Amino acid sequence: MRLVPALVWRHEDDPAGTLDARLLPLLRAIAAASSLAAAVVACGVSYRAAWGLLRDYQRRLGEPLVVLERGRGARLTAPAERLLAADAAAMRRLARVLPTLALEIGLRARPDAAVGRGPLRVAASHDLALAALANEPPAGSGLRLDVAFMGSLHALEAFAAGRVEVAGFHVPLDLRSQAERDDFLRGLRVRRDHLLRFVDRDQGLMLPAGNPAHVRHFRDIAAHGLRFINRQRGSGTRLLIDQMLAREAVDPHAVVGYGTEEFTHPAVAATVASGRADVAFGLRAAAAAQRLAFVPLVRERYLLAVRRKDVADPAVIRLARVLASAAFARMVGRLPGYRVAGAGTGVELDAIRAGLEA
Repeated sequence: MRLVPALVWRHEDDPAGTLDARLLPLLRAIAAASSLAAAVVACGVSYRAAWGLLRDYQRRLGEPLVVLERGRGARLTAPAERLLAADAAAMRRLARVLPTLALEIGLRARPDAAVGRGPLRVAASHDLALAALANEPPAGSGLRLDVAFMGSLHALEAFAAGRVEVAGFHVPLDLRSQAERDDFLRGLRVRRDHLLRFVDRDQGLMLPAGNPAHVRHFRDIAAHGLRFINRQRGSGTRLLIDQMLAREAVDPHAVVGYGTEEFTHPAVAATVASGRADVAFGLRAAAAAQRLAFVPLVRERYLLAVRRKDVADPAVIRLARVLASAAFARMVGRLPGYRVAGAGTGVELDAIRAGLEA
């Protein structure tokens, strides 16, 4: 097992009072969207829970972190902005020393235990259908998912290390070479792993309603000097963005905002909707939720990786059955740009690598 340090904030007079893990992502989403309603969607929490969290920390800290104004949305107060700036600076410092602080110890991870004893642990690239399934599985299905959203490559890393039973990731269907596809399949092994189809979905450029700049390609973003909001390093969407920039011979340094990152599809859509960016790249469904213009560029397949030894486990069988169900099809049918054909069926890794699943 490999242990790595994590950054935790606490009150200096209360060693047990660590900062709620939901607070900083919520503040970042509010800063991006200028809306508490949009922020809760991006963070996957309820409006009530978010409002309660903000009230609780206003009481603890003695001053508000967010101001809600009728007709003007939400904005961070100066203390909240200082907190986010301090966290970003601390994370940069931690990232520089992290490789030297990781610790290997001789403990076995849990993957050899029976999967079905608790919720399926899932590390996954952010996806709207997966979030909906985890929050509200079909009634009577018995499905329980403990989902942690992160970049695709980080999810595959967690799966390969045995920290989760399922990894969710996505692969574009129109990649030109096996080498390009392999970039999205890092850490997977043919003999060890099996794949389940989840959904197909559309990704493309998100722009203000009407697409006033007439953007059709990434090269248009650079040519017009438009402000771009990027996805985080380690995400499958960031990898796809970089591949598309290279394909169009666009220097990333020529894209204004290339170094500005967000962590979910709703967050980048909300950034464009708020006017903080002119264009983003992400899901059609996220663009539709913010009433943005959408230019489709890629159709991709979202897949779930499980271990071959777990395919016959009741929890994995239950997952596959739910994915093939009419209830799941109805759930996904509410998301523009999503398709469920083949959901729940098994796929071999070699077929994905060879492009036979397009």
